[in-house]
Amino acid sequence: MSTSSSPTAPDSGDGKADSAQLKALQAALADQLAAVYGYGVVGGRVDAARKSEALAAYDAHRARRDELARSVKDLGGTPVVAAAGYALPFAVPDSAAAVRLAAELEERVAGVYSDLVRATSGARRASAATALRDAAVRAVRWSGESVAFPGLAERTAAAGPTAPAAPSASTAPRT
Repeated sequence: MSTSSSPTAPDSGDGKADSAQLKALQAALADQLAAVYGYGVVGGRVDAARKSEALAAYDAHRARRDELARSVKDLGGTPVVAAAGYALPFAVPDSAAAVRLAAELEERVAGVYSDLVRATSGARRASAATALRDAAVRAVRWSGESVAFPGLAERTAAAGPTAPAAPSASTAPRT
């Protein structure tokens, strides 16, 4: 799920570092767009007892999406746009599946924020670390399980053959 392949120092001030930051920002933005879509599905299927939690997560992802779009523009890029629809990783016929989808969305978002932490510095890195933490906390709330280092590829690899391959299904446009 890694989006950055270069260990270039983010604060070196060269074009290569800006390119790595922009690539990671765009990947995080694309995943946030998919998460916003996914939470539309979650909100439509989750039990009434968890609707407010789904709405809060939806609002949080929308705010992060907007922040990332501004950051992409600040680096001179054009923010990626949302697809008309996204392929879900599995069918969501009921509340239990909606809860699983919410946990999956948060785990995937944590992964791209992990990449963004690595690719940035300063205020952007702090913001990415906060977003990673927030996604990890929401993932635990939805799934009831935690991991030592949320967002790391090793966790996805350890999950076995059901783990999504890059690019993640949450960011793949529906055709």
